[in-house]
Order: sequence, then C-alpha cells, then structure tokens
Amino acid sequence: MASTRFGGNGVTLERLDVSAYTVPTDSPEADGTYSWDKTTIVIVEAYGGNKKGLGYTYADTATATLIKTLLTNVVKGRDVLDVPGCWMAMVEAIRNLGRPGISSMAISAVDAALWDLKARLFDTALVTLLGAMREQAPIYGSGGFTTYTKEQLQSQLRGWVEQGIPRVKMKIGTHPEQDPKRVAEARKAIGPNTELFVDANGAYSRKEALAFADIFASEYGVTWFEEPVSSDDLHGLHLIRDRGPAGMDIAAGEYGYSSLYFKRMLDAQAVDVLQADATRCAGITGFMHTAALCQAHNMPLSSHCGPSIHVHPACSVPNFRHMEYFHDHVRIEHMFFDGVLNPIEGALRPDRSRPGMGLEFKRADAEKYAV
Repeated sequence: MASTRFGGNGVTLERLDVSAYTVPTDSPEADGTYSWDKTTIVIVEAYGGNKKGLGYTYADTATATLIKTLLTNVVKGRDVLDVPGCWMAMVEAIRNLGRPGISSMAISAVDAALWDLKARLFDTALVTLLGAMREQAPIYGSGGFTTYTKEQLQSQLRGWVEQGIPRVKMKIGTHPEQDPKRVAEARKAIGPNTELFVDANGAYSRKEALAFADIFASEYGVTWFEEPVSSDDLHGLHLIRDRGPAGMDIAAGEYGYSSLYFKRMLDAQAVDVLQADATRCAGITGFMHTAALCQAHNMPLSSHCGPSIHVHPACSVPNFRHMEYFHDHVRIEHMFFDGVLNPIEGALRPDRSRPGMGLEFKRADAEKYAV
C-alpha cells in the first residue's frame, strides 16, 4: 500500500548519480593472500521527493559502469518507499551477469542509497526506520597489515586501545613462520586485557591452521581466528571449529554475496560467528536477510569493513556481535563524508538527530581522487 503521507502514490525515484574515486593507501598494505596500495569507492546518490540519499560500495570502477548502464534503468521511476521491490528488481536484472562480485556490489550501493533516501523522506534516522534494537554497536580496530614493521603494527594497535577500543585485529599468513613472533609483538603492545583477533584471509592449510590456533590461543590469548583456511573450504572451517581451542571463535563470510552462500556456510556449521558486508551482500536489504538467517541458526553476526554503512543496520538486529573498524575505510569515510562517527568507549552510536545514515558527501574534497 502506498504511503498516504506522500499523497497515496509513493515517491518516484527520479535519478541516480554515480561516481567513483580511487584513494592511495597511506602505506603499502597486505594480508595473507593479497596486497594493495589503493582503494576504490563507488558512490551512488539517489534523488526523489526533493531529497537525496547516499550509498556506496568499495569495488572496482566497473561497478559504477554496471549501475549506470543497467541498474539505473531498472529502478528509475519506481517507488522509493518500496525498497524491497527495488532490490528484487535489481536482483532479477543481473541474473545472466552472475550474482557474486560486482553485480552484488552494484546492488549494494544502490540499495543503501535507497534506504538512506527513504529515511530522509520520513526525516528520521535509518536506525529508527529499520527498528532500533540497541543504542550502539561495539567495534574492533582492524588493520595490522603484514607489510607493517613491528613499530607500525604496535603503534596502530596501541592507538586503538588508547581510544578505548577493547578488541583489535591483525593480519597474518604472508610468512607463516613469522606469525607467532608478530602475534607476540601485538600482544605486548596491547597488554593482557585487550582482546586480540587474527585474520589469515585463507592463507593456511588445515593442519597449519590447527597448529597455529593452539599456539595463538595458549600463548597469546587470541580469541578470534578469521578465515584460517579459505572461506570456500567449508569442511575445513568446520574441522578447525570442531577441533580448535574452545575459547577461540572461527569466523568467515566476508565474501558472501547472497543468502544462499550464507545458508551453505551456516548449514555446514563452519563458523562460530558469521560475517557479512553490506557493501557486498546486496546492500542493507541483503544484510538484514543475512541477520535473519543467523537468528534462525542461533548464530551471532559481525559486519565486515565499511563501518559508516553498517552502524544503523547493526543496531537494528538482535544477534549482532560487533563491527569491523577497518583502517582503510575509516580513513576514506572521514575524508569523503561529514557525519562520520567516532568511537566512544569501544562502540559507535548512531546520531539520531541526523536523517538517514547521517552522512553528507564532501564532493569537493573527493574530486581529486575521481576516476
């Protein structure tokens, strides 16, 4: 039923503006299976009812092309208030292109912009529109790249602790023989009372992962082991979850683009905590679908990267664990947006005085990075 607040006919989506920007990292970065020196953000602005909504994804510039040439035509003229209907139309439109990868990332950016626009049309914060379950979302500091020197690693992790963030994550796996030493250096920097997480990005074999899990847990108090093996190796993840240290959570899911992917991971009992990324899994709509799946499996959910896009939905699901406060994305979001939240006592709290996600695009600041 159309909203009577808008004359009974809904609000027509008038246009989408799409732009892409590539930002060099502040230092060379790598994890256990990949290295990079720049990050691309694709930004979507959705217009309707004299309001503008903002969404984005971290993806290749080809994602912007897909939005311009396909998705814009799919959603233009539809009712902005019917975000699920717009989402389904986009999902159906990319059937022959394939759901994983840039297709879902493109949908993610548009979907977020539509949710932001809908909340702005009602002049309310997105968390209020979605239904707030909590006032704030716990975070963990994330970085600790394998390219970092000892001094860089310790300084970054210690900095998060000094901000009051009680949990931090580092990358491992590029040189497995060096990992115990690096984890020891991290523990020394953060002290005994901060939770320490590690992320191998699928770099280890099953037996390597089991051996390192015991070392990391018993000697350095590591409580979170992310992608110890490839996230496609569901049996391997289940094996490590089943045989690894009792106090260590096994986590994966950041490469999930659809509910079917997450369902397979949950059915395989592959993880203790499922991860999902609203800039990849078909947007806030897809993220909320994933949260419902997790709730049905009695599984906690943690968000991957992009903290500014996750804070409102994170506060709207009952089974949420924490958000990833990822170094690269925190840096870019502060550069490109007004309204980015700062941590308070290890959490981000949505600003309900600002409509939508509470972000405003600083176009002039972003322009020098345009591609």
